[in-house]
Amino acid sequence: MSTNALPPIVDTETWRRELDALRAREKAATRELDAIAAQRRRLPMVELPDYTLEGEEGPIRLVDIFDNRPQLIVYNHMWFPDEKWQCGGCTGFTAQFTRLDFLNNYDARFVIVTQGPIDEALAYKRRVGNKMPWYSTANSPFGADVDAPPNGGFAVNVFLRDGEKVYRTWHTNGRGTEQLTHTFALIDLLPYGRQEVWQDSPEGWPQSPTYSRWSGSEDIAAAYGEPGV
Repeated sequence: MSTNALPPIVDTETWRRELDALRAREKAATRELDAIAAQRRRLPMVELPDYTLEGEEGPIRLVDIFDNRPQLIVYNHMWFPDEKWQCGGCTGFTAQFTRLDFLNNYDARFVIVTQGPIDEALAYKRRVGNKMPWYSTANSPFGADVDAPPNGGFAVNVFLRDGEKVYRTWHTNGRGTEQLTHTFALIDLLPYGRQEVWQDSPEGWPQSPTYSRWSGSEDIAAAYGEPGV
């Protein structure tokens, strides 16, 4: 790619000095993230009622979605009724999670819950080639109660099971989900970054409208989905 927007060219000693200064900030950020995680582990929790959702094999209690594990992460996927293509951000975000068996070693599971009817949700899962387990809260107040109501936004919620009791331990939405994705972490390493207009970039850096470089739902389906679905 030919461009006039380039970082300054310096000698190796100057480059190393600038890198070391940045590395100090990166290491400080890592330690801060460790401290945040420690605080997260000390959060209190709230007990939930006995919700019943719907899965591929029919109605299922929330406690059974844990699949005998004590910990559960739920991505609340946005849903637009009667639409063929659902939220591109949600579709792209969840498309990256194709190998989740490592969570077994941590007694945890990661699933998708959406407001869409289960038959439509499972059809969409196949259409875009999603590999995660899907459940529907279309006939349950569960989604609304964990800050993912009908016609609402996406969210991530974490739950802990103690026997037959389920507790909500953590929640985030918006850019709070970025810590869960490898896509932005990789893109942010690049000299030009995400190339979105809101970012603080040097003069002349390529910038595009926000979201314009993201893969849409149709792109995800074309790359990973089942033909003809």
